Amino acid sequence: MMNASSSADIAFMLLLFFLMTSSMDTDKGLPRRLPPPVPKEQKNQDVDVKKRNLLVVLISSANQILCGGEYIDIKQLKAKVKDFIENPYNSEHLPEKVEVDVPYFGNMLVTKSHVVSLQNDRGTSYQMYIDVQNELAAAYNDLRNDVSAKKFGKLFAELDEDQQAAVIQIYPQKISEAEPKNYGGKK
Repeated sequence: MMNASSSADIAFMLLLFFLMTSSMDTDKGLPRRLPPPVPKEQKNQDVDVKKRNLLVVLISSANQILCGGEYIDIKQLKAKVKDFIENPYNSEHLPEKVEVDVPYFGNMLVTKSHVVSLQNDRGTSYQMYIDVQNELAAAYNDLRNDVSAKKFGKLFAELDEDQQAAVIQIYPQKISEAEPKNYGGKK
């Protein structure tokens, strides 16, 4: 007969070795900072947003994107959102620009009242929802990187905190998410 006590020790050491050296997949989420709680006296008040300051992005149960009243492809979303946020020609159909004194930049016209409203159907695929979220975040990142490169010669992520705060004042991220609804007719 063979002594089996050392076999259990070897099996235990092999198990420990594999647990220590292998990596576990971690779930990834969306990096979002939740807004502060709404004061009790303000809960029943609705915020009025001028129509020109609001870009509605709808995702249907068939994963179609309706942005600003027209159907578009996911590849077109970032450019459309960037144009909306930036309003480069101060169009009366895009967000109104107001003059703001921004540190490092001086007085600038910015669209600080803009809001991108994301709404999806209950049947929207999770992957499409994530893809749209990524495109919205990429639009803000591109705009911030452009202004950072022009002013400081660096990407937004490479700036110090004060410089980043100044750039955020020019392009504040304002994405409003509504509760999913049944847009596509499914119940």
